[in-house]
Amino acid sequence: MPIKTPLLITVMITGIATFTQAQTKQLKLWYKQPAQRWEETLALGNGRLGMMPDGSITSEKVVLNDITMWSGSSQDANNYEAYKQLPEIRRLLAAGKNVEAQAIIDKSFVCTGKGSGGVPFGCFQMLGDLNINYQYKGTDDKQIRFENYERELSLNNALAKTTFKINGVTYKREYFTSFGDDVDVIKLSADKPGMLNLNIGITRPERGLTSTTGNELDLIGQLDNGTDGKGVAYKAAVKAKLTGGSLTTTPTSLVIKDATEVLIYVSAGTDFKNPQYLNKLNKDMGTALAKPYALQKQQHIANFQKLFNRVNVDLGSSEAEKLTTDQRLIAFRSNPDADNALPVLFYQFGRYLSICSTRVGLLPPNLQGLWANEVHTPWNGDYHLDINIEMNQWPVEVSNLSELNLPLADLVKGMVPHGEKTAKAYYNADGWVAHVITNPWGFTEPGESASWGVCKVGSGWLCDNLWQHYDFTGDKNYLKQIYPILKGAAQFYNSMLISDAKTGWLVTSPSSSPENSFYLPDGTHASICMGPTIDNQIIRQLFNNVITASKVLGKDEAFSKTLAAKVKKLPPPGVIAKDGRIQEWLEDYKETEPQHRHVSHLYGLFPAAQITPEATPALAEAARKTLEVRGDDGPSWSIAYKILWWARLHDGNRTYKLFKELMKPTIKTDINYGAGGGVYPNLLSAGPPFQIDGNFGAEAGIAEMLIQSHAGFIDFLPSIPDVWKAQGEVKGLKARGNFTVDMKWRDGKVTAYKVTSPTPRMVKVKINGAVKSIMATKA
Repeated sequence: MPIKTPLLITVMITGIATFTQAQTKQLKLWYKQPAQRWEETLALGNGRLGMMPDGSITSEKVVLNDITMWSGSSQDANNYEAYKQLPEIRRLLAAGKNVEAQAIIDKSFVCTGKGSGGVPFGCFQMLGDLNINYQYKGTDDKQIRFENYERELSLNNALAKTTFKINGVTYKREYFTSFGDDVDVIKLSADKPGMLNLNIGITRPERGLTSTTGNELDLIGQLDNGTDGKGVAYKAAVKAKLTGGSLTTTPTSLVIKDATEVLIYVSAGTDFKNPQYLNKLNKDMGTALAKPYALQKQQHIANFQKLFNRVNVDLGSSEAEKLTTDQRLIAFRSNPDADNALPVLFYQFGRYLSICSTRVGLLPPNLQGLWANEVHTPWNGDYHLDINIEMNQWPVEVSNLSELNLPLADLVKGMVPHGEKTAKAYYNADGWVAHVITNPWGFTEPGESASWGVCKVGSGWLCDNLWQHYDFTGDKNYLKQIYPILKGAAQFYNSMLISDAKTGWLVTSPSSSPENSFYLPDGTHASICMGPTIDNQIIRQLFNNVITASKVLGKDEAFSKTLAAKVKKLPPPGVIAKDGRIQEWLEDYKETEPQHRHVSHLYGLFPAAQITPEATPALAEAARKTLEVRGDDGPSWSIAYKILWWARLHDGNRTYKLFKELMKPTIKTDINYGAGGGVYPNLLSAGPPFQIDGNFGAEAGIAEMLIQSHAGFIDFLPSIPDVWKAQGEVKGLKARGNFTVDMKWRDGKVTAYKVTSPTPRMVKVKINGAVKSIMATKA
């Protein structure tokens, strides 16, 4: 039976309730065969370096990564004559001549040069392949028989293992990218002496030279910057430390014979914002070689767990946990209600990926986090600003990894100076703007095609991600740092909004609803329009955030009043069309693709809180109808976004249906823009191809099912599906205002909870349907 409300408050205040204080459950991915493709390998990373071993018996490939392996360079692709076309473009749009307006934009209102289609825009690239070829005594290399094979990734320890037996000898491999010494570490061992024989090489498909100097194996090169070819310089150094046996070299490999144990170290780096990278690389290698392996491993695990162990989720155990991960995915597809532990594993895998793919002071995760196995990753592995990079950051605050939002703030800060040039070049406007794509070099120009490239709320959307960090932490020093970024973005929209003659609303012109198109009355179709709904929602969000920041910081009162006046003239958060859905565009156009992957006009439902079932029930119902028509399938990131929207609509069972849709097993790697998203055997999300935003979006969605805090109170279990109601426990989730939440439930009712804060203070909560004020205890 549920505990009565008065006792609940006593429990919270006195701390009588006991909650799990650390990760007690072993969370792992595991398999009984080597990886047959990259999408089956195990992702390891320490926020800067990454590696993905395939666990092969004779010829093992370990794909190596560095978050800063970017081709390209800073460029100015602004068309400084573009703004002269603006009056004519706006005149045509106002006259309903969207096709003609779009033609002008394609000719004169896009970036100059190749845009994202080459360098100097550049792309995120793999570092290289570490190739380890093994020989086994007493075997025929053409047909080696092995048994007891097992390969696993421990999420608790950020440690991968491979074990198997050949001819009575048990071989074991351990892999980790060290959170202690900032190197890749591989330990090879055999349970009988002198049984390790192998060659170690390192290669790269292009722009890489392999050599040996002394006992060190090196890969060095320089990426293309698009001008003189002298872009980011890099080096990866490989050394081995042996127990028993001998080490010799060839010009391109390390040769090890008759060893009992081998420790392989890879120290790597680039000169991206670090001209002294070679000194650091050598220092890291020296430190790692001098440290005992047991201590090295211990420090790595301890440093990783400082972040990972902040959150614990328990929805119960399952017999399916005895299945290998690939078979477990298949079983979940046929009987998802029998494995509540898999959503927990997937949620914690998302947290694991966040921790492993970014680090304070470096770059945020890109479209592939930091894992790539190609020199030209899909869509350049860049930062798409019309959903993808924002989705990457959505889970970090609620999942208690707040500091991992800071790399994004650094990236955006670097975009501002160039974005100011873009604002002048195309709109003759104040402030700064970014469109649909960016890279580490600060690209802010429109894309090379009008149909997708002219959407101009990338900067506003990024500012909301930056705001979320303040909203969750209440860190005023951070707010002071980002305030000029927020203000500059608001200045841009403030100075370029125009009045729509039909409605009197202030709108953007020209613009588009990301990557979607519509039919005009004469049967033609276009993408370019005035005032798409997403623009109106993002600008409303930005203006209100800047107004709040102005009050908190006690500055810019006059500008704040200007924005407040403009907010009153913006279109409402949503306009309900004749068919009951939220209009995607200012006009009630018919979309060319009713089940389009983007549902951009629901930004006001999530991540914003402009549409809620409580405050705007009519708009919430219109959002529901919008989602019904769009359908439940799509690329993985689109399915993940739908999880978040249904969670905000408090429909737990529909939310869970979308999660089940996301978990479709697949091995497809074709470029996909429609239905068919899923998850690979290694749990990375499949667009396809691999895009990490599906992982992060689903992680954020699971958190939203358990806790929400956007509507002025902390909502416990706002969107829990029936299958999770029997019992569960959560520890360490974060709510806006810097509150930490623990809770237990049974039969869908919260039975115990604890809300803590750095300072004791009152907070509103909604528990078991009742809203009340409680005192949060000191953390």
